[in-house]
Amino acid sequence: MSENLPAAVSPPSAPDAGSAGGGLRRLLRNPLGALSAAVLLLLVAGVVLAPLLAPQPPDVSSLGDAFAAPDGAHPMGMDSAGRDILARILYGGRNTLGGAVIALAIALALGVPSGLYAGYYGGRFDSVANWAVNLVMALPAMVVLLASRAILGPNVEVLMIVLGVLVAPSFFRLVRGIVANVRKELYVDAAKVSGLSDTRIVARHILIVVRGPLIIQVALVAGIAIGLQAGLEFLGVGSGSAATWGAMLNEAFQNIQRAPLLILWPGLALGLTNGSLVLLAGALRDVLEDRGGEPAGRRRAGRSGTEAAPAVVDTPPEPSALLSVRGLTVAYTRPDGTAREVVHGIGLDVRPGEIVGLVGESGSGKTQTAFSVLGILPEGGRVSSGSILIKGQEVVGLPERAHRALRGRTVAYVPQEPMSNLDPAFTIGSQLMEPMRHVLGLTRKEAASRALDLLSLVEIPDPRRTMRLYPHEISGGMAQRVLIAGAMSCDPELLIADEPTTALDVRVQAEILGLLRRLQADRGLGVLLVTHDLGVVADLCDRVAVMSGGRIVETGTTEQVLGSPRDPYTRTLLGAVLDEAPVRAPWQPREARKTTA
Repeated sequence: MSENLPAAVSPPSAPDAGSAGGGLRRLLRNPLGALSAAVLLLLVAGVVLAPLLAPQPPDVSSLGDAFAAPDGAHPMGMDSAGRDILARILYGGRNTLGGAVIALAIALALGVPSGLYAGYYGGRFDSVANWAVNLVMALPAMVVLLASRAILGPNVEVLMIVLGVLVAPSFFRLVRGIVANVRKELYVDAAKVSGLSDTRIVARHILIVVRGPLIIQVALVAGIAIGLQAGLEFLGVGSGSAATWGAMLNEAFQNIQRAPLLILWPGLALGLTNGSLVLLAGALRDVLEDRGGEPAGRRRAGRSGTEAAPAVVDTPPEPSALLSVRGLTVAYTRPDGTAREVVHGIGLDVRPGEIVGLVGESGSGKTQTAFSVLGILPEGGRVSSGSILIKGQEVVGLPERAHRALRGRTVAYVPQEPMSNLDPAFTIGSQLMEPMRHVLGLTRKEAASRALDLLSLVEIPDPRRTMRLYPHEISGGMAQRVLIAGAMSCDPELLIADEPTTALDVRVQAEILGLLRRLQADRGLGVLLVTHDLGVVADLCDRVAVMSGGRIVETGTTEQVLGSPRDPYTRTLLGAVLDEAPVRAPWQPREARKTTA
């Protein structure tokens, strides 16, 4: 079974004093984040400083200057009533953005606390709140706003309060769903038993998980509020003659034949505001969620336990090696934003025609190492430091498109649990042919012929019939052979096999191991074999690297490591093998045992 991250995660540590400054620097280094922040800052500053920047008040008109072209005194020209367009844009932003702030504040005040409470405590409140949220979300927002205008009058602030109530369920559902999952984490239980109050736990451990999605939701809801308000004003459902961007769009549309440029300025203001909000929210979320751990040197200092074997970590990569790993560190981001390191600065090499066993108990970091080489770490995982060379090419930090080009042609993967890795909706032949057609560019006929050859290569008795079968119609041993055939389909040079015999019985295990040995000998494959079975290592591998707690504690030839182990952990592993253990006496019924005694 692949190693999973431990469910128990310690509570987050307090952020550094300089974390805010570092976050701002990372935000400004993001081109989209910096640009959107600058645009939004200019818009907000212009709106706030409207009395100082506007050439004249927004309601001052001069019919003699109607539709006047831009000039030095009026940079954007005049509208149909002879009012300055720049002044109306600046003052209109006050009304439009102010209304959006009202709607957003109401939605946050109603949605976030109720979502936190329902997600954390559940119970009757959760059921009632969900019923109310479903009811509100079923209402058409624009129809409700038009009805509210007819009942409450043409007051934009009141309509924005109604809109805030209508969009609050989106915050409730988002927050409730996240909190309901996080409350089951062991670090929340640890905080409870340590004596922290529920308020403290929610404020310290829960909100930090909610903040990223909440930032994106705030930007989206703000854009919706601005758009709906502008839409109401465009339809004439507003506060009379007050300057708003929607009212300016209404006026511009009525005069679009005479002065088409009038529609540009309010449309540009709306577009820049909404676009900047979304881009800035995305960049800010990325900055807040990208929380690396301490520097590698500091993390390793003071650790107790067995240190990684320095011989491979500190030596330069072998030029002839198919795979050369140096100083590899893998870390995962916890739900609270902090990082947990699961592989600590390991190193290993796989040469052409060599089988290297990566052995250790479950949870030692073997599969995480293999996933790092393949570039398929699960969500939240990343290579935080180190180097991985495949045929001399550095793959750490490689773009996904370039990494994808290596998979299949240069490096291939044989997973464990074969039945879980075949799609039950497609035949064996279809699943074998698809990568060959995509990677090698073969025609359907050529791919089918090659698939038959591959099935014969892996010693499947009736390849043509097997091609037409679905995964549930074949045995586990045949499924593993199919996966090996798929891994070999694009002629890779390096094969990574993750526990390829775990789910198989002893006889089929022996057949699969013999198949891997023959393929390696015939094709000169380099193989990295991830396993916890020392019998498989002894039978198949040329060299061995032993992992414990995310570190390689011993490396050497198979004969050296298994015959004369140096590390206590390796000796413990060998001591757990039952080959030389005394055989217990046959089982007997209790009565027979009493008689014998």
